[in-house]
Amino acid sequence: MGYPDTFEGFMVQSQKTWQEFKKQEFKPKKFQDRDIDIEIECCGVCGSDVHTINGGWGDAPMPLCVGHEVIGKAVKVGDKVTSVKVGDRVGVGAQIWSCLECKPCKTDNENYCPNKIDTYGAPYPEDMGGVIAQGGYASHIRAHEYFTFKIPDNIPSHEAAPMMCAGLTTYSPLLRAGVGPGKKVAVVGVGGLGHYAILWAAAMGAEVYALSHSPSKESDAKKLGAKEFVSTGDKDWAKSWAFTFDFMLNTADATHEFDLPAYMSTLSVNGEMHHVGLPDEKLPQISAQTFAPNGCKMGGSHIGSRPEMFKMLKLASEKELKPIIETIPISEAGCKEAVTGVADNSVRYRYTLVDFDKAFPSR
Repeated sequence: MGYPDTFEGFMVQSQKTWQEFKKQEFKPKKFQDRDIDIEIECCGVCGSDVHTINGGWGDAPMPLCVGHEVIGKAVKVGDKVTSVKVGDRVGVGAQIWSCLECKPCKTDNENYCPNKIDTYGAPYPEDMGGVIAQGGYASHIRAHEYFTFKIPDNIPSHEAAPMMCAGLTTYSPLLRAGVGPGKKVAVVGVGGLGHYAILWAAAMGAEVYALSHSPSKESDAKKLGAKEFVSTGDKDWAKSWAFTFDFMLNTADATHEFDLPAYMSTLSVNGEMHHVGLPDEKLPQISAQTFAPNGCKMGGSHIGSRPEMFKMLKLASEKELKPIIETIPISEAGCKEAVTGVADNSVRYRYTLVDFDKAFPSR
């Protein structure tokens, strides 16, 4: 049938064959008066994509088109859309709908709406079409206006794409923690999430320390804005950093292997270790006494809000911040290459799938 009745995407058929993608048509949600249809230009490849399609986070509906770091052009807008017009370059992140009526939604915490709909793999209610949401490895995406964001002109699309999830996921907790001048911030893990965290924290004026078990990443960490690099693979590495960090943002995907008391010992009095990396495995077991020596705390968060997205994009635009991105032309082989590179941690530091016009020439 084709657009606007159907979209086309690169889809995984089974979690057992998660690296195999097939281009096929799928039906989008019903178009409503606050919806925007976006012709996709490029899409970032997130660790969430891999955790979803390989079963690390549990079962997922199949076949499935993943991708929630979308940049493209608005080609159709609903009658009640006011913030976007046809032709605008826009982005969509990991959330595509919320009720906008509950307490979280009304306090700029719509990312915690109990009725939220994720950008892919989530069921729409019957009055929206009753279909499964499909993501951005596709010709188009249909998104609610509130979860569609205009992109500043000076941010290239392939760099803006990973900001839609990885960028926001790391920026939001830094902002809510009051990170800025006079604060010492530790970023655990120099990867897809962590390299954004270093970039943001440094741009916000904090003194940034990169904590990683990979010494080969020291040069990149310092280029991104880290003052010092701490090698967590060294014996007794934490002892010389006791009571140092006001805020620790853990972006790592291997926290189940951490000596958490050692990391927590480096926090200042009442400091926080905050988790945004979401590994397949459970966190290590710790005792309540672990929190007592420095009165520290532990928390986590989920993506960020619409106001935070715009603040992040403004910061990136005004300071001309440059993430480290690799691009791969989208195709069945390209999708396989991208998810494999994320899974084996060979990407430096984020992939963006590009050349959508070549993959979807008839749209």
